[in-house]
Amino acid sequence: MNKEELLDYLPHRGSMLLIDEAEVKVEEDGSRAACAKKTFTGTEWFFDGHFPGNPVVPGVIQCEILAQTVCVLLDMKGKNVTPYFTGMSNVRWKRPVKPGETLETRCVITREKKPFYFAKGEGCVDGALAVSAEFSFAIIENTDTTEK
Repeated sequence: MNKEELLDYLPHRGSMLLIDEAEVKVEEDGSRAACAKKTFTGTEWFFDGHFPGNPVVPGVIQCEILAQTVCVLLDMKGKNVTPYFTGMSNVRWKRPVKPGETLETRCVITREKKPFYFAKGEGCVDGALAVSAEFSFAIIENTDTTEK
């Protein structure tokens, strides 16, 4: 999926749509994994203050990219729902991600008890692990009827 196609699957818009492309892969064991890429140009809004003279992608942005990656696995297309983080654990950062680099993510859903989903994921730059995490989220039906 390219960025335009992702708009059908994710509720994120504008500067909060943080993945450039994604695909769902079927693993050898039959499970599914979502893989995504985000290339940082250096013009993203968060680089202005994080950190002047030494810009790095904030850890919370990396975690959001993992969350958006795993949401690609869910069939939210055309549904009036929103995914909300409910927890994160075992988050580790191994190297900074800088402008000009591409973060490649791979995420899987490890368990589900609707509306809750549990997942794990990792992000790498040039094959080197940058971030890994376990996280949970809930898919909640929207009660606000205004256009998003």
